[in-house]
Amino acid sequence: MITSPNDPTVYGYPHFPDTQAAVLLVDKPTGLSSFSVIRRLRRILGVRKIGHAGTLDPLATGMLICLVGKATKRMESFMGMDKVYTGVIRLGQTTASYDAETPVEVEVDAGAVTEEQLEAARRHFLGRQEQLPPMYSAVKVGGERLYRKARRGEEVQRKPRAIEISRFTLGARVGNDLPFEVACTKGTYIRTLAHDFGALLGVGGHLTALRRTAIGPYTVDAAWTLEALAEAAEARSEEPAP
Repeated sequence: MITSPNDPTVYGYPHFPDTQAAVLLVDKPTGLSSFSVIRRLRRILGVRKIGHAGTLDPLATGMLICLVGKATKRMESFMGMDKVYTGVIRLGQTTASYDAETPVEVEVDAGAVTEEQLEAARRHFLGRQEQLPPMYSAVKVGGERLYRKARRGEEVQRKPRAIEISRFTLGARVGNDLPFEVACTKGTYIRTLAHDFGALLGVGGHLTALRRTAIGPYTVDAAWTLEALAEAAEARSEEPAP
């Protein structure tokens, strides 16, 4: 069962998510890792066996599909679905992590970048391509996560991954901040897209905000917040036994 607070047949406390086999659509808040969300769900639901179908960075928000109990067997099917993101690229600044997690290393004036250059760069990243995972990522090389190596200042060879960006739209630029929306295949690093986009323009760039709005046909508008789920669980526990 796909569980959403917007579905009255699910949100009604007698129809609370089946903790034996549930697919929870969760709106991850900023500042939490994906595994931190899992830990909270374990406390809320009182269930140990919970996983998620696709990591979000701590600074990112939005759709996290979490699978409970027997539903964890369906993880691969959800992980293979396309994703949609919105966010903001800040031109003229680069960071080691390609986002705001690490300090700005290089800053240049991006004021001369034209709308025509932005449009040409946007078109460049559409379609099938190979993308190099960032050093600050959970990809394993030599049995160790890349981000652990990156934090020690190491740089190692990474294998590019085949991805596809089917939609890449730009919003109205505000100073050096450029809003965007991207629809892409699994395995796409939006941080790398932001970095490569700025590099192509010759001014650098990094990601300052990211929100996953959809995974396959499931949108974040239909997702639970952790607070709403905790309230529903508490209300259900206080109901008299039938």
